[in-house]
Amino acid sequence: MVFSSVSFLLFFLTPLLVFYFIVPARFRGLRNGILLLFSLAFYGFGGLSYLMILLVSVLVNYTCGRMVDAAKSKRWKQIAVALSVLFGLGAMGWFKYSGFFVETVNALGMSLPVPEVTLPIGISFFTFQGLSYVIDVYRGDAKCQKNPLYVALYIALFPQLVAGPIVRYQTVASEIEDRRETVSEFSDGLTRFLLGLSKKLLLANAMGEVADSVYAIQTASLSTATAWIGAVAYTMQIYFDFSAYSDMAIGLGRMFGFHFLENFNYPYIAMSVTDFWRRWHISLTTWFRDYLYIPLGGNRCRRWKHIRNLAVVWFLTGLWHGASWNFIVWGAWFFVLLMGEKFVWGGLLEQTPGPLRHLYTMLLVMISWVFFRAPDLSSAVDFLAVMFGQAGAGLVSGDSVYYLRQYLPEFVLCVVGACPIKIVLQRYLNRRKERIGYAVVQAAAPKALAMGLLGLSYMKLASGGFNPFIYFQF
Repeated sequence: MVFSSVSFLLFFLTPLLVFYFIVPARFRGLRNGILLLFSLAFYGFGGLSYLMILLVSVLVNYTCGRMVDAAKSKRWKQIAVALSVLFGLGAMGWFKYSGFFVETVNALGMSLPVPEVTLPIGISFFTFQGLSYVIDVYRGDAKCQKNPLYVALYIALFPQLVAGPIVRYQTVASEIEDRRETVSEFSDGLTRFLLGLSKKLLLANAMGEVADSVYAIQTASLSTATAWIGAVAYTMQIYFDFSAYSDMAIGLGRMFGFHFLENFNYPYIAMSVTDFWRRWHISLTTWFRDYLYIPLGGNRCRRWKHIRNLAVVWFLTGLWHGASWNFIVWGAWFFVLLMGEKFVWGGLLEQTPGPLRHLYTMLLVMISWVFFRAPDLSSAVDFLAVMFGQAGAGLVSGDSVYYLRQYLPEFVLCVVGACPIKIVLQRYLNRRKERIGYAVVQAAAPKALAMGLLGLSYMKLASGGFNPFIYFQF
C-alpha cells in the first residue's frame, strides 16, 4: 500500500483519523493502540508472512533491550546486543542477499541451487531501527522501554515503516508516551503531506515514465542526447520520489503528534560530493556514521585505518541498497570520490568557481545514478558509453526531441523544485513580517498551494498508471 494511492487515502488514512481522533486525548494508551493496530494492518496488507517477520523483529529487539537493561555485567549486555545484531542482520541477509550470494558463488564454478526468497518490504529500514534501539539502550543514549507495545509502535509506526526516514528511538521516545496533537500541528502536517503527494504524482512519476522508457531502449538504438535525457530524468525521479515519501512520512507523523527529523536538505544544490552526502538520505548516513564509522575509529586514527573505515562504510552502504554488483560499484564510486575530495583535489575544488563546482557535483552524481538504475553492471557501462559519445544512433534522435517536447514543463518544474526557493521566500517574508498582510501570506500560502496541488494530484491519481516508490525495494 503506497501513500499515493486511493486505497491508502480513502480506505486506510480516513478511517484511521476517525477512530484515532474520536478517542479523547487523555486516553493516550488507547490512541497508541489504534495507531499500532492500523500500522500492523498497513504492513500486513503486503502479506501476512511479512507481518510475522516484522512482529518477530519487534519481539527480538524488545527482549534484547530488556536483557541489556537487566544485565549486571558488560559482557552480558554485549551478548544481548550481539543477539539483536545477529538476528537483524541474519534475517536481512537471508531475505535480501542469499540469492545474490549463491549466484556469485555459482559464477565461480559452483552449481548450488539459488534460493527463491521474497524480499519483505522495508526490511532494511525496520531492521536498522530495531538495532538502533538496542544499541542506544546499551550505550545509555536511550532508556529501556518496559512496555512491548511501545517498542512495537516505534518500530512499526506506519509513516516511516517501509521507506524511512530511519527514526532514532530517542527522537520519538517521549512522544510515544506523552505527546499533544493540536489543530495547528495537524494542519502543518497535512500541508506537508499534500506537498509530498504532489511531488510524487506530478513530478516523480512523470520523470519515472521518461527514465523507464529511455532505459528500455537497446543501447545500440540509443542516441547520446536521449541517454542524457534518461539520466537527468532518473536523477530527478529518485530525488522527488524519495523526498516526497519522506515529506509524506514527516507530515503524517506531525498529524499524529510525532516529529521526525528531516531526511533531505536540497542535495542537488551541493557544491561537492561530500556536501551532497550531508544533504541526501540524512537518516541513513547518520546511522552508518553513529553505529559503524565512529565505532570503527572514524577519522581519529591513522590514515590507512581512516581509509579502511570509509571503505567498509561505503561497501556496506552500497550493499544496503540492494543485492547487486551495481550497488557495490555505486558505493565504491562514492568512496573513491570522497577520498579524492578529502586527500587529493579537495583544496583545488574549494578554489573553483561555484557554478563549476556545482556542475562537477551533479555530473558525478548523475553518473552514480546510472549504476543505481541500470538492470546490471554491463548495462550501466553500456549506457554510460552512450552518454559519453559511443552511440550507435548518433548525437540526437527523434526520441530525444519527443521527450523534451512532451515533458519539458516537468523538467523545468523539477529544476525549480530542487532549489531552495521555499527558504528564500520564507526569509523574504520574515524580513517583512511586520507589514500588513505578509504574516497572513506566510501562514496561508503553503496551505493554499497544497490544496491547489491536491486537485491536480487527484486528477493524476484518478487516471491511474505509473505510481511506484523506488525505495520500497530496500
